[in-house]
Amino acid sequence: MFKTPKSLMSSRPILITGCSSGIGYCVAHALKKRGYSVFATVRQPKDVARLQQEGLESLVLDLSDSQSIFEAVQTVLEQTDGRLYGLFNNGAYGQPGAVEDLSVEALRQQFETNFFGTHELTRQVISAMRRQGEGRIIQNSSVLGLVALPYRGAYNATKFALEGLSDTLRLELAGTGIFISLIEPGPILSQFRANAYKMFKQHIDAEQSIHYKTYAKMEQRLLAKKAVAPFTLPPEAVLKRVIHALESRHPQPRYYVTFPTYLLATLKRLLPHRAMDWVLRHLPE
Repeated sequence: MFKTPKSLMSSRPILITGCSSGIGYCVAHALKKRGYSVFATVRQPKDVARLQQEGLESLVLDLSDSQSIFEAVQTVLEQTDGRLYGLFNNGAYGQPGAVEDLSVEALRQQFETNFFGTHELTRQVISAMRRQGEGRIIQNSSVLGLVALPYRGAYNATKFALEGLSDTLRLELAGTGIFISLIEPGPILSQFRANAYKMFKQHIDAEQSIHYKTYAKMEQRLLAKKAVAPFTLPPEAVLKRVIHALESRHPQPRYYVTFPTYLLATLKRLLPHRAMDWVLRHLPE
């Protein structure tokens, strides 16, 4: 890892979304220990209190609420004299379900958090980064922003959209001192499955679906407390890429994390579409 002086890092405030658990929680604590001025945001006030007790500067930011996004950004900029060096767009959730079973409302909610909220937050911090002549925007995407897996259509769609928007933004910000990086995790230890199960139950009528047999297996997988997908890594694997994206003079446009991401990205380049579809249909859960 890089060894940037703490005196320099303390002058580099960073805003992180989705810090209640998993990747965001790990990155927030680790960057604070590294000397950064971390603003760890969460959706629930109870999580704000918990993170504050743990020594983090924390505030509410709900990516599905424009007013919440605006107020959080204003609060951070007021406390940093208008400076913001880094933004780690980590907050997101998964909405399982076959595409034909996804209501427009379920898809809209998925996009509000995973895409539109992230875009709105990003837009609001760019002006501050332009004024200071530097900045790092790190988008936590997914291997599912590179390839599509069945029964994950809503999540696939938001991450594919995030990939395209971020690539465009990187081209438009060339030469400004603001760098855009995408992180592409595969399976990472987190609360992702538990949260996905809640959204599945909220939006999918499994018993009335043609896919009910598949859903029964899906629910068992989502509820299995000790089930870990092959090649799962801890959140620290993402942390290493975040630090590189923040501190390297030449951050990479994309950072792959976990063996499945490397493998599937490579196969997508090499295999014909039909062969790739076969691979994606037969991947183990």
